[in-house]
Amino acid sequence: MKTDTDWTPVIDLIERVTAEKDLLPSVVAGVSSMVREVSVLSTADIAGHTRALLAAATRAIAARRGPTEAELSFVAELGVTRARQGVPIEAVLSAIHVAERAIWARAREVAAAEGVGAGLVLDARELYDDWAEAVRSRLITAHREAQAGGEPGPGERDAAVLRRLLDGGSAAALASAEAGLPPGAPLWLLVTRPTTSPAPWWRRTHPTPPPLSALLDGLLVALTPRPPAPNNDQSDVVVGVAGPVEVENLAAARRLAVSALGAAEAVGRAGAVHAADVAVLAAVADRSDLASVLLERYRAAWAELGASAEPVARAVCAWLEARRDVTGAAGRLFVHPNTVRNRVRRFSEVTGIDTSDTFGAVNAWWLCRAWLTSG
Repeated sequence: MKTDTDWTPVIDLIERVTAEKDLLPSVVAGVSSMVREVSVLSTADIAGHTRALLAAATRAIAARRGPTEAELSFVAELGVTRARQGVPIEAVLSAIHVAERAIWARAREVAAAEGVGAGLVLDARELYDDWAEAVRSRLITAHREAQAGGEPGPGERDAAVLRRLLDGGSAAALASAEAGLPPGAPLWLLVTRPTTSPAPWWRRTHPTPPPLSALLDGLLVALTPRPPAPNNDQSDVVVGVAGPVEVENLAAARRLAVSALGAAEAVGRAGAVHAADVAVLAAVADRSDLASVLLERYRAAWAELGASAEPVARAVCAWLEARRDVTGAAGRLFVHPNTVRNRVRRFSEVTGIDTSDTFGAVNAWWLCRAWLTSG
């Protein structure tokens, strides 16, 4: 790359692309939908690391340099984190590749629209590729070292048996017998995120230890022939639940349990949360494409709300989640009930959404959640 080239258009291009409000949510949604092993991680986890890598790469391209030791240290920590979460290095690299492809595709669109030369964009991409190569090398090394010298998982045998069960077919029946599960009995599948708490996670939601549990793809997964204890909002653990199902349907049950976990986390539910109890929330969370449509449709409304947009969105969510109880929502937000009323009214005025209508309320909640999570 020529060092005497005017680099200002490239810097401006990068800053405009990375400042786009919808870029990061779109990238995270793409990563979650295309890389199964990463999709079990929380949106905040994926977004946080993606944002940090994007910022580091932007600084490097702007300065026309390789990665600093501080950036490489961050990448090493990411590799260790993903290894401890049980995410394979291949999945980590795939997630980064998906994010890279989406970001550079957007950069080329903006460059073409604003007349930035294709040669400058190519120079920037080549510089990024050099930076990324060093980053990947450190990431792979840290991940492998963490796997080789880290703490042992909950049980390699149980993990292998669980994977065969979740694969379905005749292998699942054999794995069920190997695990000592009651033949022909329906099963409940439970998933939760790893916790630093010394107490076993199942103790909050299940009377006895599950007969089979292991860390799979970043989540603790358990199978049991007994249903979990009734939901306890005082629990400090959130567990997604699906079942009862037959052995051959465990793969579908796992997807439902993971969706239930994410939906429960989104609205602050605790304890054992069955997929049927958060069916609408789980369906909403799985349709990032429709969330993007909502965001685009009401982009002008968000702009019109200005500095009050986030407080308005929080008030609408709290009010709807409190079953339209203004006092309950106000207590949750630590504001006066009239403040909640005014913010809900302002939301309806700006968006035109009728929150008294059943489907309007669902759209209002979905839109406000999308506003809050995409910021």
